[in-house]
Amino acid sequence: MSERLIYLPLGGAGEVGMNAYVYGYGPEGKERLIVVDLGVTFPDMDGSPGVDLIMADTAWLEANVNRIDAIFLTHGHEDHIGAMPHLWPKLRAPVFARRFTAALVAIKMEEAGLASDMIRVVEPRPKAIDVGPFRVQFVPVSHSIPESSALIIDTPAGRVVHTGDFKLDGNPVVGEPFDPLEWHEIANEGAGIKVLCCDSTNVFTHNPGRSESTLVAPLRDFIAAQKGMVVTTTFASNVARLKTLAEAGRAAGRSVCLLGRAMRKMVQVAEEANVLKGFPGTIQPEEAVDVPRQNLMLIVTGSQGERRAATAQLSRGKYLGLSMKEGDTFLFSSKVIPGNERGVIKIMNAFSEMGVDVVDDRGGLYHVSGHANRPDLDAVHDLLRPQILIPMHGEHRHLREHAKIAQSKGIATEIATNGTMLDLTGPAPKVVEYIETGRLYLDGTVLIGALDGVVRERIRMALNGHVLITVIIDEDDVPLGDAWVELMGLPERGKSGGDMMKIIEDELSAFLESAPEKIVRDDDKLDEALRRIARQVAMEEIGKKPEVTVVVSRLMAE
Repeated sequence: MSERLIYLPLGGAGEVGMNAYVYGYGPEGKERLIVVDLGVTFPDMDGSPGVDLIMADTAWLEANVNRIDAIFLTHGHEDHIGAMPHLWPKLRAPVFARRFTAALVAIKMEEAGLASDMIRVVEPRPKAIDVGPFRVQFVPVSHSIPESSALIIDTPAGRVVHTGDFKLDGNPVVGEPFDPLEWHEIANEGAGIKVLCCDSTNVFTHNPGRSESTLVAPLRDFIAAQKGMVVTTTFASNVARLKTLAEAGRAAGRSVCLLGRAMRKMVQVAEEANVLKGFPGTIQPEEAVDVPRQNLMLIVTGSQGERRAATAQLSRGKYLGLSMKEGDTFLFSSKVIPGNERGVIKIMNAFSEMGVDVVDDRGGLYHVSGHANRPDLDAVHDLLRPQILIPMHGEHRHLREHAKIAQSKGIATEIATNGTMLDLTGPAPKVVEYIETGRLYLDGTVLIGALDGVVRERIRMALNGHVLITVIIDEDDVPLGDAWVELMGLPERGKSGGDMMKIIEDELSAFLESAPEKIVRDDDKLDEALRRIARQVAMEEIGKKPEVTVVVSRLMAE
């Protein structure tokens, strides 16, 4: 039986976030597998109300768990490691990561009550990990979190480069630069690069990417020019930006305070992993309360409008004894992730009402992206000269545009969204199978499937309200008294002006008085009849068909 090299995205292809990719090599249906990243995406109130996290459905991997040789983590962002404590217990494979990423994952596992001894800390290339038919090397790349790595995956069918998230930054302030000389060497080893699986996030941005170091002077000048208290937010994982902001605050003669557990933890772990050195001294929130406003700078969590983060808390009033006032300045040193605009704008307006000056990054002075822009992607294609390019990490429009670039250069390519299995063995990629993929929701402390109906029912109740009906049936199958109704999320009065609860109760009671015995005896038929009447009345009175729950209590003869 011939052997093949396969690629299967389970998350991150056709969307931004929730990254989970599978590579396999071996006889068809018996390939040995490795997994690259297990990340999450975040819910919204429109499509997934009440959900805490969303991650890829690993049912296919679980069905083939005995074929998984290892899990490799490219870097420590939530959309690449956030699902580890939830999905690793289903897969139970050894995990390989660099030191800083491994430290972040260990914290997650331990907080979930899981052991972290399955994590193997690895050094970058030339160190290599041999698992099954694969030899894997971590190659440092620049991104918006330290120790980000691309993976070189050598297989009997050729060399695969999985870029992870990256940008071309020769001076990223914290972390390792992108080294074109090393990548030139990688491209020219052996038979060269067969497959490049490449980040597509910024394919529509036509200007070359900017270095993190270009922000140092603008941020320093901006903070020095402010008169009141300065508060700024960015991604907690962007350790380089945190350092730049803290140094700018200190240079302006301000005491600097980090607000938010995630931000303090990230700095602590980065220092312990020895990827962050020389971070300026900071003060505690209880000390910050006593510092004159013109001498204080806060660096806070919540750049995406997260309701419980420090930014949102400050927009609603006090947080840990600190509050914003007229004449203060709030700076968003971050980009709003699509989908989060509403929450961020709400916070901006709340600050504006307080008389706070809000500065965002629409001018590009105070934030740079962690992803390669279109000219940078072009440069990487030309540097690595792959035989095949597979776009990943992006919405469908990003993948399609990236594929067009490859085609224009004569590089074989294929758009593979989540669940699309490609055979990469030959000179061009071939779609060989479609795997049923979906999403898992972390709902409180329980994992549920997106198609389980839980969230769908929650949305229906949110949109249409809920009616609870209770009836009592005696031992002779005769209704005892009237039906009782409780309304949730519905107006008290309908268009007739009458009491909605009483109108529904009267209709239900009238039905029960004359209901045929065969319906009263059958719980399912009685449930269906009462539900239909309640929804009909609600539709006539308020124009909505609510969700209805019927509780039938039957008295038993002694």
